[in-house]
Amino acid sequence: MLRPHISIEKLNVFYEGHHVLKDITLDIPEKRITAVIGPSGCGKTSLLRSLNRLIDTVEGVKASGKVLIDGVNIYENGVDVTAIRKKMGFIAQTPNPLPMSIYDNIAYGPRIHGEKDRGKLDKTVERCLQAAGLWNEVNGRLREPASKLSVGQQQRLCLARALAVDPEILLCDEPTSALDPLSSRHIEEQLIALKKIYTVVFVTHILRQARRLADYVVFLYFGELIEHGPAEKVLTQPTEPRTQAYLRGEIS
Repeated sequence: MLRPHISIEKLNVFYEGHHVLKDITLDIPEKRITAVIGPSGCGKTSLLRSLNRLIDTVEGVKASGKVLIDGVNIYENGVDVTAIRKKMGFIAQTPNPLPMSIYDNIAYGPRIHGEKDRGKLDKTVERCLQAAGLWNEVNGRLREPASKLSVGQQQRLCLARALAVDPEILLCDEPTSALDPLSSRHIEEQLIALKKIYTVVFVTHILRQARRLADYVVFLYFGELIEHGPAEKVLTQPTEPRTQAYLRGEIS
């Protein structure tokens, strides 16, 4: 039995009255890669953003239910949302490097959280760029603007930036959708390596990618949790007709 890192209980999310997530109850296993799959508009990104309360930043959103991380309900009144988000690195679909140097992109998070020691910052920058598979490509030009990197390098920089605040969980929203095949492979390889340390939850619309990466799969359809379980079972022997139809390409 896999140990859950995130436990979701009867999670409901409404956007301006539109019910986008409906009574989601789910355990996400620790130090595994969980793929969230389903047709466009089914609630995949909403689920991901509910896990670190990024949905709070959208006007007109209401959420109910529980999301337990390390036993703490992040929707409880009085919870320190900043501390919750520090536990979670978030990587968006499109690379969004900060308008500063490569070095300062990585050092930004630790500085925000109070780190001022230059030696420690140097070590953090190198460690995170190594973990993102980017160090060998940029170590001689850390003071150059991040905007000079290729799109694929920028996305790996964003991965390194997410790691710099020492999260427990990585939330990835279709992190390779804007990348070429080679850059996508780099990101996939890093995620596989990083699951030894982090719990990874990623949204993907590419079934081949889910088959390559996922240890656990969650299938959503029109805001409902249809099926979830070990990737091998869900992707090869699904029990629910709607999952079967999606995997056959009959619904998209």
